[in-house]
Amino acid sequence: MKPDVTGFFDETTGTISHVVAAPDGAVAIIDSVLDYDPISARTSTQSADKLIAFVRGRGLTVEWILETHAHADHLSAAGYLKDELGGRVAIGERITEVQATFKKLFNIEDGFAANGSEFDHLFGDGEPFRIGALEARAMSTPGHTPACATYIVGDAAFVGDTIFMPDFGSARTDFPGGDAATLYRSIMRILSLPPETRLFMCHDYPPGGRAPAWESTVAEERARNKHVHDGVGEAAFVETRKARDAGLELPRLILPSVQVNIRAGRLPPPEANGLSYLKGPVNVL
Repeated sequence: MKPDVTGFFDETTGTISHVVAAPDGAVAIIDSVLDYDPISARTSTQSADKLIAFVRGRGLTVEWILETHAHADHLSAAGYLKDELGGRVAIGERITEVQATFKKLFNIEDGFAANGSEFDHLFGDGEPFRIGALEARAMSTPGHTPACATYIVGDAAFVGDTIFMPDFGSARTDFPGGDAATLYRSIMRILSLPPETRLFMCHDYPPGGRAPAWESTVAEERARNKHVHDGVGEAAFVETRKARDAGLELPRLILPSVQVNIRAGRLPPPEANGLSYLKGPVNVL
């Protein structure tokens, strides 16, 4: 089966949110964006409202709001979308490991259990699910983070930050719980799908001034991906990945993003004065 996929590119964060539609009008929204101004610490919903307008304008029904992982470069709009459109918010089951790591880093309140309960569903590796008439399954693809998942829907796979367009390569592995060898093995799982499988990226940072792009195929990645094309072994990949990671700066929105995204796109609860706060540990990252 071939789902209808519509991508929405957020230029500020380089994020692509996908609306995946079944023939019967059921949809999943994957990797949504909540706009955030780090200077004023204000959120806004322009990006998410485009998704809402698209869904409502076509009379579609949201069944799932999926996260490929707890993003470090943009805030998720999953909570807002659920309030507006319904649907179940879901992520890979190893989100509990990510929650536990960042609960300690940010000294999050005791009531935050780090058990994944903020999400409506946690997917296990290989777990099947449906988007209306479409058959789908989740595949655990850690390495960038422990909780990364790829969602395979018909002939399409939504790979999150695991790999990118062939001219950009692969995801960084220097975040807590990341591992280059693990990422390589996850990419091999993705590239073992049928060659014609359509791969949809969560991010694009266009090199050389090309236009943003977010769809390739298994065959194209195996032939041309600059980091993991056919013939590149694990040891060579790990060496390349670690060398590249050593020179990368942290994402601009990593501190607010992680705190919101481990809560399924919700802000931390208000404190005694009625205000919600996002923390920034000093001299740690």
